[in-house]
Amino acid sequence: MTISPLPEFITLPSGNALTLSVTVPTMKSLYIEMCFGETILSRGTAFLAAYNKDPHCALITNRHNVTGKHQETGEYLSKTCGTPDRIRIFFHKQPIESGQWKVITLPLYKEDGTPWWIEHPTLGQKADVVALNLKWGSDVYKMPYYIGMDLDRPGLIIAPGETVSVIGFPFGLSSFGKFPIWATGFLAQEMSLITPENPVFLVDCRTRQGQSGSPVIAYRPFGFRVPKDDKVSSTLGATHAWEFIGIYSGRVNSESDLGRVWHVSAVADVLKAAEAAYPSPKEIDVEEKEETPSE
Repeated sequence: MTISPLPEFITLPSGNALTLSVTVPTMKSLYIEMCFGETILSRGTAFLAAYNKDPHCALITNRHNVTGKHQETGEYLSKTCGTPDRIRIFFHKQPIESGQWKVITLPLYKEDGTPWWIEHPTLGQKADVVALNLKWGSDVYKMPYYIGMDLDRPGLIIAPGETVSVIGFPFGLSSFGKFPIWATGFLAQEMSLITPENPVFLVDCRTRQGQSGSPVIAYRPFGFRVPKDDKVSSTLGATHAWEFIGIYSGRVNSESDLGRVWHVSAVADVLKAAEAAYPSPKEIDVEEKEETPSE
């Protein structure tokens, strides 16, 4: 595994005459498939999270992705009424300059039938956020959202009505290869109203199935605001920044573009619980294969 400082854009080969130039947040969203055996039940999004550049890093996605059931009603999400028993994750392959993906398949349940995923330490099943610890190989490139570093959390001021982006795979679609699609909408409430008992906020964004588990960020390519000495400091021009603010969980209902986002604090809590279960996760079997970008 390799972790290194990254520029705003990363240049990758495309497998043909094109050269790909993509932003760092684009690289951080991972395509996933929930399967029963070899049957794909659903498609979604995940991402990696870490506190800093210490070794521990976990895969984060929605709880309803791994259970295969609606988070509130408990209804099956797949028309087959199947429950996934494994998850297929499309990681970037090391070296990153190769422009390839490493596909890892992990079981979702242990031999005794208990789940591998780790839930929120206090909210438990109520929180639509889970983590999976992985046994990392040197051929997988780790590009997490750093919860405790200003690379992904510089402390930007984000107010209602300002733009936020949900970066994932609507309907399992991608922009190129297994690169995600950016859906951009607006913050629909005051962030100060979030509480530890209900760490959820709303965004107004045209999202669809497959984007569940997507990281949500406030991306500011031409300037941003940060608090400074009890005041607001504005930076304008070519300086770019983004703030990781949470994980997308789905729309409030099928008639609305309002969507729920579990706040970064909930992700941090789950990550902490996952770290407590590390560094000795039980050895598990994985299936691996490589893929190159394709339009």
